[in-house]
Amino acid sequence: MPYIHFTDQQKEQAAGVDLAAFLMSRGEKLIRSGRDMRLERDHSVTIRDNSWYDHAEEKGGGPISFVRRFYDLNYPDAVNLLLGGGGIAPPAAKKQVQEPPKEFVLPPVNGDARRVFAYLVKRRGIAPEVVRHFVQEGLLYEDAEYHNAVFVGTDEQGIPRHAHKRSTNSFGKVFRLNIEGGLPRYSFHHLGGDGTLFVFEAPIDMLSFITLNPEGWERHNYVACCGVSFIPVEKMLDRMPEVEEVFLCLDNDVAGHTASKRMAGLLAEKKIICERLTPQLKDWNDDLTMMKPKEVQRVCPTFGC
Repeated sequence: MPYIHFTDQQKEQAAGVDLAAFLMSRGEKLIRSGRDMRLERDHSVTIRDNSWYDHAEEKGGGPISFVRRFYDLNYPDAVNLLLGGGGIAPPAAKKQVQEPPKEFVLPPVNGDARRVFAYLVKRRGIAPEVVRHFVQEGLLYEDAEYHNAVFVGTDEQGIPRHAHKRSTNSFGKVFRLNIEGGLPRYSFHHLGGDGTLFVFEAPIDMLSFITLNPEGWERHNYVACCGVSFIPVEKMLDRMPEVEEVFLCLDNDVAGHTASKRMAGLLAEKKIICERLTPQLKDWNDDLTMMKPKEVQRVCPTFGC
């Protein structure tokens, strides 16, 4: 490969590229997640200005390291790509200003949860009794201003420490994000007390799986990572030392399979048995909504209710 010389100015240009703008110019799809953008093909990766961070692997960096890692390029080719192949870089990122961490504050609660109940039951097919359980536990509610579904995660004292918002609109762009200032280790979960733990990416998939597998579900443990980070799983294992077997129920896509393989390795280090339960379609809600009512029954007999 011929030697490529870059000036210090060109290297600075490549390192200062607005990463989100660069990726979108290449056809990558990004999802808004609070102040960050999330990579659609790998939800564990967030981007802000000219920085990226992989929450699953707890690694990050700038544009050059991103292109080298995700496009499998060497340093000269990565810099050349960021410079547009001709020395002209995409728009530079705005200078980052260090902002103080935001305080975690739950959105105001609506007087009732009718829209959330209708959305989850009628649109997403989740069993009414499952929705009602989490509403009564204070772990699911409808926010007063936008009528989003809010999935709450609590700490050992039952104090809310994390929340995930999901729009209930029937039309328009889907809105979902974690409320800023929350602690990921306390994401949406259910403590049943037995020796099993079921792990999901999204709260709706967790509720869908419970709907598909209702027999004795209350005694099992469940956690929705609101992504593919291992942090919530590790916290659940700390809180529930009696857990001996983990079922990885992540999405049936590249990100889900990759995260499941990584989590399986981490669980093996802890000497915890794990099994991969894969939905037939992309996720458990897709499986649920494609079924006829009479077909909604226990579909994963392997976990021995």
